[in-house]
Amino acid sequence: MIFADRAEAGYVLASKLRKYANRSDVVILALPRGGVPVGYAVAQELNAPLDIFAVRKLGVPGYEELAMGAIASGGMRVLNEDVVEQLNISVDAIDRVAGREQLELDRRERLYRGDRPPVNLRDQIVILIDDGLATGSTMRAAVRALRALQPARIVVAVPLGPRATCTELMEEADEVVCAAMPEPFRGVGLWYRNFQQTTDREVRELLDQAGKSIRSHAA
Repeated sequence: MIFADRAEAGYVLASKLRKYANRSDVVILALPRGGVPVGYAVAQELNAPLDIFAVRKLGVPGYEELAMGAIASGGMRVLNEDVVEQLNISVDAIDRVAGREQLELDRRERLYRGDRPPVNLRDQIVILIDDGLATGSTMRAAVRALRALQPARIVVAVPLGPRATCTELMEEADEVVCAAMPEPFRGVGLWYRNFQQTTDREVRELLDQAGKSIRSHAA
């Protein structure tokens, strides 16, 4: 399956999530930026509120591509204890990296959400969405951070991902929905005809449209 773009991928994904449609206890959370167009389509199809759940990787100092943990919306921090212990990374070093990444996470949340407060997630069914999975490390960090906010259920939902990654995430989330699991996988972008980077402006506009849509439904 090759998707035309993220919007089409979202509509296909929504067809796998029909049991969650028109429920007052369902919230769609999208990982910015690429997950937002997918999440918007799902939210429209399921008639559910849409919000973002921002995640920033904590890279090992000097080896930034290696993740020693992640931070997420709501002040959550998740550490990869094995990496921290093996490399003997100090608490001060972790705090410095986390502080820098928190500034960027806060900047993005202000930019995307504006003055809208985050959606209350306690006791809600949260459907956590991205435009695809590769290693699953970012999604795994998001799920672990989200647990601290006490949702009733966490559903990871993506248009596509490797079968092994989708299976591994079942150990973290309550449910994992991968609409397609092509093999060999090779990379998320190869399965989209249009995989241009989602812009900050697109994220803001989609969140605004989603908010207006929910308000009109409520009225």
